[in-house]
Amino acid sequence: MKAGKILGAAAIVAGSAAAACAATCAALAPRRGNPVLDQQWREIARYRYAHRGLHGEGAPENSVAAFLRARDHGFGVELDVHLTADGELAVIHDSEIERMCGYAGVAEEMTMAELRECRLAGTDEQIPTFDEALAVYECDPTGETELPAPVIVELKTRGKNAAALCEKAMACLDNHLVRYCVESFDPRVLVWLRRHRPEVMRGQLAQNFLEEDWRPFHQRIGGTVLLGNAATRPDFVAYRFCDREGAPVRISCGLLGAHLVEWTICSAEDLARCEAEGAVPIFEGFLPA
Repeated sequence: MKAGKILGAAAIVAGSAAAACAATCAALAPRRGNPVLDQQWREIARYRYAHRGLHGEGAPENSVAAFLRARDHGFGVELDVHLTADGELAVIHDSEIERMCGYAGVAEEMTMAELRECRLAGTDEQIPTFDEALAVYECDPTGETELPAPVIVELKTRGKNAAALCEKAMACLDNHLVRYCVESFDPRVLVWLRRHRPEVMRGQLAQNFLEEDWRPFHQRIGGTVLLGNAATRPDFVAYRFCDREGAPVRISCGLLGAHLVEWTICSAEDLARCEAEGAVPIFEGFLPA
């Protein structure tokens, strides 16, 4: 009798655990089953993506020169978009512009005209507008020339500007004939896209944040294990390459079937590993064969 009760209790515990696991998987599952988006992903997955453009001597990161160089080599690009103080869109990686421009300033606190006066890394290259960056990858409407590779657009939020940034960026993308997807570290961007532009392929950027001390601990945990997926339902997860073997990637992209992008690939050997794992690579610092 006692053994039967023990077995019954064990069955209840096991069943509860299985139910909890199933509920968790259902909550964190990516968006699936859209044939149009599936075709878009197949096109995106055909290419390699130059991180901030194919930058190097004379072509700073996130410059028109770097984007042209990437396009001419047949690569897509991953680029970064910020909303300026006057509601324009600037392409630069950091909000703080000092690293690239040599003096202090914050992109979101400057006008586009002020940012255009800056020069990148001591060259004559300006901080591009989003329009200028997209123009590099514009498709020929006649279909007479080969299609450029797609663009991975990272939306960089600051403070409470997520909705305004999304609205402005999508309006700009609507004015260009480009193939693209959108990603962000900020789940608010993906939630906005899910609600307002469900036809756009969206991706959650992530990494292992646990060793960083500038974020609140709950944000480091949530960002690392992709808890935001419950609200965002991303089509793909863009995870840092050196963190890719952790449980979040195995569960989200292995068990649950999200597409995987890996960043930043810095050698031919890592590129081979990335592609052998079926991931889309974002590379930097070398020229793939």
